[in-house]
Amino acid sequence: MKTILIVDDDLHIGNMVEEVLTKEGYRALRAYSGTEAVLLLSQKKPDLVLLDLMLPGLSGEEVLQKIKGIPVIVVSAKVDVDDKVDLLLGGAADYITKPFHTKELLARIAVQLRKEQESGKYSVLTFEEIRMETDTHRVTVDETELKLTRTEYAVLKILLMNPTQVITKSALLDRIMQETPDCTETSLKMHVSNLRKKLKEGKDKDYIEAVWGIGFKLKSQ
Repeated sequence: MKTILIVDDDLHIGNMVEEVLTKEGYRALRAYSGTEAVLLLSQKKPDLVLLDLMLPGLSGEEVLQKIKGIPVIVVSAKVDVDDKVDLLLGGAADYITKPFHTKELLARIAVQLRKEQESGKYSVLTFEEIRMETDTHRVTVDETELKLTRTEYAVLKILLMNPTQVITKSALLDRIMQETPDCTETSLKMHVSNLRKKLKEGKDKDYIEAVWGIGFKLKSQ
């Protein structure tokens, strides 16, 4: 489940956006000032930020300068072209003008999340309650941190990067070879089994499905 931070002091707009995001399967975080946003970002790393500009405390422009490694869509009533250009050059991934249609907002969010994942720079991978921070190698299930071996981490990363696909055993071995050159087809079964047990300890659900004779895939509940 992708997490999106809404930074907006307008309660009506923030509530509306949160409701729309929740219905689409996103997890929404809220910040009502620039200062609160910076504090929250020091504690959590959402997958995307929706950032208003006219904020109490730090302005949206000041907050934008402090966000690194997370795509930011500026959501503002400012319509001046120079403002948009400055913000895009200053690090914003996109800009949408208020008032906006929720379908357009959702489309822009989907585009940015897809770009991040396809670029290989995506630092957070998620599937339901599983969350992997690839820069720190931290893996949590429903906020419970797991201790994974190097091979277990590599296997899970490949599965999270391809959440709807069946990954064959041979493809899995080929793709994790650089990180775990000692893994064989025989030992792979053991590593996947151990990974499934650890994920189940975080939340009593079986997240990995074995596709007989082919390989493995993530299992939607």
